[in-house]
Amino acid sequence: MALAGPMEKITLGVSGMTCASCAISLEKHLEVQPGVTEALVNYPNKSVFVRFDGEKQSVAQLRKAAQEIGYDVISGDATAQNAKLDDLESLRLRSLKLKLLVAVIFSLPIFIMAMFFMGKIPGENWIMMFLSLPVIGWSGSEFFVNAWKRAKHFSSSMDTLVALSTGVAFTFSVFNTVWPSFFRERGLMPHVYFESAVIIITLILLGRFLEARAKGQAATAIRELMALQPREVTVVRNGEEMLLPTEEVRPGDLVLLRPGEKVAVDGKVKRGETHIDESMITGESIPVEKGRGDLVFAGTINQKGSLKLLATKVGEDTLLAQMIGMVREAQGSKPKIQHLVDKIAAIFVPVVMGIALFSAGIWWIWGPEPTFSYALLALITVLIIACPCALGLATPTALMVGIGKGAKQGILVQDANALEVAHKMQVLVL
Repeated sequence: MALAGPMEKITLGVSGMTCASCAISLEKHLEVQPGVTEALVNYPNKSVFVRFDGEKQSVAQLRKAAQEIGYDVISGDATAQNAKLDDLESLRLRSLKLKLLVAVIFSLPIFIMAMFFMGKIPGENWIMMFLSLPVIGWSGSEFFVNAWKRAKHFSSSMDTLVALSTGVAFTFSVFNTVWPSFFRERGLMPHVYFESAVIIITLILLGRFLEARAKGQAATAIRELMALQPREVTVVRNGEEMLLPTEEVRPGDLVLLRPGEKVAVDGKVKRGETHIDESMITGESIPVEKGRGDLVFAGTINQKGSLKLLATKVGEDTLLAQMIGMVREAQGSKPKIQHLVDKIAAIFVPVVMGIALFSAGIWWIWGPEPTFSYALLALITVLIIACPCALGLATPTALMVGIGKGAKQGILVQDANALEVAHKMQVLVL
């Protein structure tokens, strides 16, 4: 029997996710890859924790698997990942804001015409059709692109519901605008639903814009922890003092620490005496006295004295980096209730699509005239109302904010299940 290779675990950044069901799609796709034993996607944190057999799988293969269904993963250390994700999120927020603005500008006159001036403006259907094109073709383009990518791999997401409902409404309306006689000759009114299609896209874009902005604010916990480490440090090499980026410091370097500076690396005091504020680690506000042979840790703050330190741990080996890693891993972990939510969300979209088709069929067969119009309206209504985003977003967002708030107060949560059962605690020992 072949022996399993070394098990590896890694947290990667994820770009391209637009809803909670996207996270489930990516999670399922990665879990079936060779050598992968566990994949946990954190939608609010835009990350995926993967445990895999190092001989059967690699980061490059994981990236290729993610790209197959329209996503991408970002490797590298925590700093690089966060910087890249921050850039991508900033670009997405600006893009969403611009698309929302365009959608509002073109949707508002369509809504006013449809609600208050229907039948009173010559060529109104043509006017609404042309006003709808920027909303459907540009502002709402990501819904159709993402839905197509999922469809190619026989999966669905929130974008599938939006693309189907707005696409059907717009196509039906265009048909009735260009060829109104088709239904009139059959005794039916050629109704149009341009306002439904554009208002739906506008409202969902508004929701995504607000969600993206809220997630950006909620993800500050890790950034604030990373900000504890200075970007530059003074190092003595070959008897000369030089200012180097923190990532270029190596174990064994002699580091100078002046009054008021933050400690950049874990190290041992070689010379000097001071007091250091270690509240970010211990929660204790009283500075700790340090002298020759004592240990100091990255992210802590020097008080009045000066020190020469021998760097012992740098980069991702420092205590601060391990704390950041623990927070990221805890934010990516899932309590039992979230696994239940994921199971429901996974079948939610196909079930809703089935209910929508069933509702349309009922109206078409037994509904009043015009049966087709009522059936179409029922189909669109069910697809839009049944939005699974809140279902899949509420629990992970609450966990992310809770774990992040705790980290800023010096409380490290190693697993999300700890928060789920915390309400059962009766005695807290400090």
